[in-house]
Amino acid sequence: MEFTLGELADIAGGTLDGDPRMIIRGAKSLYAAVSGEISFLDHAHRVKFLDESPASAFVVPMDLGPVSRPLIRSSDPLQGFIRIFRRFMPEPAPIPSGVDPRAAVDPTAKLGAGVVVHPFAVVGHKAEIGAGSEIRSGAVIGARCRIGSNCVIHPNAVLYDDCVLGDRVVIHAGCVFGADGFGYKSSAEGHAKVPQLGNVEIADDCEIGACATIDRGTFGPTRIGKGSKIDNLVQVGHNCRIGAHNLIVSQAGIAGSCSTGKFVVIAGQVGLADHVSLADGTVVGAKSGVMRDSKPGEQLLGAPARPERDEKRILISLEKLPDLVREVKRLSSLHPKEPSGQDPQK
Repeated sequence: MEFTLGELADIAGGTLDGDPRMIIRGAKSLYAAVSGEISFLDHAHRVKFLDESPASAFVVPMDLGPVSRPLIRSSDPLQGFIRIFRRFMPEPAPIPSGVDPRAAVDPTAKLGAGVVVHPFAVVGHKAEIGAGSEIRSGAVIGARCRIGSNCVIHPNAVLYDDCVLGDRVVIHAGCVFGADGFGYKSSAEGHAKVPQLGNVEIADDCEIGACATIDRGTFGPTRIGKGSKIDNLVQVGHNCRIGAHNLIVSQAGIAGSCSTGKFVVIAGQVGLADHVSLADGTVVGAKSGVMRDSKPGEQLLGAPARPERDEKRILISLEKLPDLVREVKRLSSLHPKEPSGQDPQK
């Protein structure tokens, strides 16, 4: 498959600086592209990387200065390159239609128009699936689950009974939603399980990465707000209320009954203690341990998490600690301690 550079400029919706007749036979990332292929540069300050790439052409920002390489200038280089990249992809496999005879769909379930259920998927008693949604192989949709329209449930995801999904939700492989929250009442006799009788509710336009887990609430729902994106291997505990448009990165663990506002960012391997509340716009740096509530727009870092500026000062001080120890030892050698039992004034 090949395109001229002029054709690709039209596909990307950009402005061409170069020969429109140049033939391009592929699209790859900056470090993988070879001669005859096109790549992209997302920020003008990375212009030095163009000289290191053997690619024949690039999609670049509008504000990139003069460069002696064939360019497609775009107001959004990433999106422009995505459109180009897709033109070089092989034709996708045909999507099955309807319910595969090897799937197990309870006769009481309600499926909207255009729903696709792949082989070996399970749809439980009185479950409801909205129009245009797709349930892929091995996925399990429990009893009374309600799934909105145009959702995709990838292979081997499990939705326990009574889970609720909005429209355009994407659930990646291996997720488990609605498992029991980690709730026990301890006594001298041991740990008695507290029944987990709530459910999980996920609002419109969320995407949940592979093998993430969201526990059901104790008596009410665990909620994920509209437009939030959760990475692979994230744990959200029971009774949590995740706000709209959050970003929660891989291996973060959110203990029970936490809440977040809008546009909160929780980086990789962050841990939140139970009942912590993060205000709108909070950003928590990687590997932080959050033990307290945050203020709107606050940036937290460290374990225990503290304001980012304070934590960075501490880290800088720690880097200087070996020099400080050596200096203390040097000063101590200049003033040796008096032998035990002697008065230094005599």
